[in-house]
Amino acid sequence: MGRIGEEVGHFLPQRIRSILERSPLSLESEVEEIRLRLERPLALHGRRGEFFLNERGKIVPAAEAYRPDGADLEKALQLLSSSSLYAFAEELRSGYITIPGGHRVGLCGQAVVEGGRVVRLKHINGLNYRIARQIKGVALPYVSFFIDYRRRRVYHSLIVAPPRGGKTTFLRDLARCLSDGVEGLGFSGFKVAVVDERSEIAGSFQGFPQLDVGERTDVLDACPKAEGMMMLLRSMGPEVIVTDEIGGAADITAIEEVIHAGVTVVATAHGSSLAELRARPGLRRLLDEQVFERAVILGFSRGAGTVEQLCDLGKNGPASLHERGLKRRGEL
Repeated sequence: MGRIGEEVGHFLPQRIRSILERSPLSLESEVEEIRLRLERPLALHGRRGEFFLNERGKIVPAAEAYRPDGADLEKALQLLSSSSLYAFAEELRSGYITIPGGHRVGLCGQAVVEGGRVVRLKHINGLNYRIARQIKGVALPYVSFFIDYRRRRVYHSLIVAPPRGGKTTFLRDLARCLSDGVEGLGFSGFKVAVVDERSEIAGSFQGFPQLDVGERTDVLDACPKAEGMMMLLRSMGPEVIVTDEIGGAADITAIEEVIHAGVTVVATAHGSSLAELRARPGLRRLLDEQVFERAVILGFSRGAGTVEQLCDLGKNGPASLHERGLKRRGEL
């Protein structure tokens, strides 16, 4: 196994790891998810679709696949928790655990609810190992679109894509570019702060970013977006605040507070178009008030993460790629 295989394999039961080592599918480049469901087929997901593996690592129909048993899941949990699930109580409440390398393991089971709030999970019956890959350079051809050179600032920007459309990958790389600066584009870098509520942008493990989000970037990990934005605004003096998947009422209020304080917001939102975002009241308000100045629409026309449209949300309306003189980026 390569680097990713070793990082993820360390937290897999030996039987599962052995199956993957014999599989023709590469954890380094192809596999995006490894799904262990109690007494159901071992499944791998990637760009080429879903695959089931038998005990010899061969791709087979679901009916012939290896089926993880209780001992497999118990061993996986021991490895993930260093044999102490109590220490992972908060992460279990969130439904996932982050491991070294920034990879995340989602968990399903029976929720224990107290006072209307999930306090932990028990009787775990499913694990989803999500492979974290940073792809540097995906945002680079478009960085100048986000820079207001006249006022030496970053435009308030929104990255829009449907689920699995590459928006977090694009956001991470854009944060890195804005933080480090880009030689030849006329800026040396900005102070960036990331609110990483689900540990997906920076892939932090025990608070330390595992993925490259830039030399001038501060990361607040596993903190609710709205609260995190206000904390960073008060404590870190950022020029740009970056966060993922906005949409709730508290998010909208916090964004307005940050912008009124003179700090740029760069965020993502689920959707296939700006018209789709307008169906959500909070986002519609931000768009109608032209709070965001730039938007990127990502899609799948040439693979996940294709930049379909760059939008100037000011007076000029949507701008096509060729009008901006920017090169289309293909598959992420």
